Amino acid sequence: MPLKDRIAIVTGAGQGIGEGIALKLAERGAHVVTSDIDEGSALRTAKRVEAAGRRALVVKADVSERSQVLHLVEFTLAELGRVDILVNNAGIARSGTLLKLTEEAWDQVLDVNLKGVFHATQAVAPYMIEARYGKIVNLSSIYGRTGTIGDSNYSASKAGIVGFTKSVAQELARYHINVNAVLPGMVDTPLLRGIPDKYLKAMIEEIPLRRVATPEDIANVVAFLASDESSYITGAAIEVTGGWRM
Repeated sequence: MPLKDRIAIVTGAGQGIGEGIALKLAERGAHVVTSDIDEGSALRTAKRVEAAGRRALVVKADVSERSQVLHLVEFTLAELGRVDILVNNAGIARSGTLLKLTEEAWDQVLDVNLKGVFHATQAVAPYMIEARYGKIVNLSSIYGRTGTIGDSNYSASKAGIVGFTKSVAQELARYHINVNAVLPGMVDTPLLRGIPDKYLKAMIEEIPLRRVATPEDIANVVAFLASDESSYITGAAIEVTGGWRM
C-alpha cells in the first residue's frame, strides 16, 4: 500500500473524478478528507472511503472562499495531525462564446478553478514546508493547452493551473514537496453524459484509444503522483486523454 497512513485532502470529492480520486487514495492506504460544496455528496464518498477500511472526514467548503479553505486545512490538522497530500480537483464550468460570456460567469469559473487552487495550496504549504514533505496534485484539463470553442473562461482557468503548478513546483522543491498537474481529456462523468449521443460518438471517434476515460483512469495517475514512486517528478503537466488532441 504505497500511501499507507498518508493524510490526503481531496477537493470536489463528491462525485466524478474527485470521488474516483478519493476512493483510489483510500484503496492505496490513505486516510481521506472529502471536501465538496455539496456536503451530502462528500458524505457519500466518505462512507465509501470508510468501507475501504480507511478513516474519512467530511468538510463542506467552497474553495473560492478563502475562509472556508483555511477551515478545511485547520480542521484536518486538528483531527488528523498533518496533511501529506493535497488534490485540488474542485472545478466548475459556465459555458458561453466570447460575445455571450458574462463577467459573472468569467469570475465564477476563475474564482473556483484557479483561485481555489491558490487558496488551498497556500493554506497547506507552511505545514508541508515544516514537515519537509508533501504531494500536491492539481487537476487541469487538456483544454488548458488546446482551448475550446465556448469555454474561454474554463480554458483560461485550466491553463492558469498549469502555470501556477510549474511556478510553485520550483518554489517548493527545496522542501521536498512535489507539485504536479494532471490534464484529463473526456471523462465519463455526469457532465459528459449530458451530451447528445450523436455528438458524443463523433467526439469519441477523434480519440485514438476510441473510448472516454473512467474516473479511475485519472485517479490512477493522481495516486501515482501522490506516492513516493513519483519523488523525482515535479512541475509536470501530464495529459491523460487517450491520445485526444495530442
